[in-house]
Order: sequence, then C-alpha cells, then structure tokens
Amino acid sequence: MQTVEITAKTVQEATKAAATKLGVTAEAITVTVLEETKGLFGKSSVRIRAEVASPQPVADAPVATPVTPPAPAKKSVRAPKAQVPAPAPVVAEPAPEPVVAEAAPAEPAKKVGRGRPKPAPKAESETPVVAGEKPEETENEVVATAADGEQLTNLVKELLAAASLQVNAKTGEIAGRYVNIHLDGKDAAFLVGKHGEVLNAMQYLVNIIAGRKFDNGVRATLDGNDYRRRREDALTALATKIADQVKQRGEEAVLDALPAFERRIVHKALSNYEGISTYSEGEEPNRRVVIAPAD
Repeated sequence: MQTVEITAKTVQEATKAAATKLGVTAEAITVTVLEETKGLFGKSSVRIRAEVASPQPVADAPVATPVTPPAPAKKSVRAPKAQVPAPAPVVAEPAPEPVVAEAAPAEPAKKVGRGRPKPAPKAESETPVVAGEKPEETENEVVATAADGEQLTNLVKELLAAASLQVNAKTGEIAGRYVNIHLDGKDAAFLVGKHGEVLNAMQYLVNIIAGRKFDNGVRATLDGNDYRRRREDALTALATKIADQVKQRGEEAVLDALPAFERRIVHKALSNYEGISTYSEGEEPNRRVVIAPAD
C-alpha cells in the first residue's frame, strides 16, 4: 500500500496533488484529513494522508471441459456416426472491480469573505455568565444584599487562608444577584494566571461551594489586580482594530474561541461601529465571534 502526506489550502487541492504524486487518479486513493487550520481572512490549510490500496486479484476464468460424444449404439445395420454438436463455450463473468473505501468527506475549512451565508446568530445576553451557575436559573429571581456580599467575601478569605496566599479580598459592586469581589496583594498575580485561567477556575470553585453552602442563588465574580478591566480594554482594542481591517477589505474575520462573557465584550464594543456587524457561530467551548461587513 502506497501512502503520502500532502499539505494544501483545501482538501480538494491536497487530494489532486496526492493523486499526481502517486501516479493514480483521484478516485483510486483513500483520503484521511490529519489536520485542518483556519485563520483570519480565509488563510486556511489542511494536511491529508492519501493511500492507494492494492487491487484485489481477478478470479481466473474457468476452463471449458470438452464433451466426448457417446459411442454409437450397435445395430445390425451400420449407420453413420451421429454428429454431436460441440458444447457452447463457457465464458466466465468478469470479477467486479475492487471497491476502494472512500473516507468520509472532511468538513471543508471555513472560508471567510464575501458570499458566505451568515448563520442565524444566537442571542447572547448582556448579563455576565458566571462559572458554576445552573443554566436554568433566571436572572430576576435573586437580588444580592450587602449581607450576601459579606458572606461570599468571607468564603473567599477562607479559601485564600487555606492556600496560605497573601491576598486581600474586598467586596465591590453588587448588581442583581452578582457580587464583585476584588483581590489584591503580594500573591494576587498567581490567582490570575495566563489569560485569567486561574481566576476563572477559582471563581467557578467559589460559586460551587456557595451554591451548596448558602443555596440563595447569589453568585460571585472575582477580579484580581484589576485583570477584568484590563482584559476588557484589550479585547475592545483588538475588536476595533480587526473591524477596521474588515471594513477596508470587505471580508469577514473570525476571532479565536472566547468564553461567553468575553464574546459579549466584543459585541458591545462594535455595537455602534458603522458598517460592521457581529455574530457568533459554533458550539461551546469553541464558539467564536465573526466580524463582518454590514449588509
């Protein structure tokens, strides 16, 4: 079995190049997509493995066996020998051509630009989604109080003390059922982590514990060293920069996957940007924001 790996812009181009390299037609190879990469403004690539299966042997045609004419019956009067017709030649049916299993067609890399139909955007609420809360809980059922804020802040302080971290926790703004807790101190940077991953994980943990311990529907949002505000400023600047490029080129751009509350920042930042529209596509955790020219 001959195998070759090819990288090209599309599956079709890679398949054609593989067939040329293997010296066969495109229908005679089996294609497996190994890697597919999508970038801004349609700069995509795909890597495939192409295989040529060995053809199945064709069954040999059976050989016709000659029929010997029977000996003539003995009679008193000798009669001429009866001519026995030769049997019709037996022709073997040709064996079916070997079937080459075709790989299931890989989903083509998404192209961005004019002419790509926009999927119906899913509504993304402007209310922050906090890790650890149940989707079926409604926003208007619970309103946090100052006592709730103090309760959640004390829970965060207990966790910090158990981890022996030099971090101060202070109750901040209260909006609806959400209590914003500010973290600062010598070890606060450790609680933020790369791209806020540690901060999001701790926020999730706090809300899981609070849900089981207090069961009042109140949720906490954590912000360490003012990371949330700085992240919002960075996303807003990035969204504006890409929107300028989209408007100039007239082509859509697909951002990297973002969590729901960061996607809302992008939508909000470009909501009043003239000549630009935004929507989200894909499923969690790979849901992305698409910045497109306005219709």
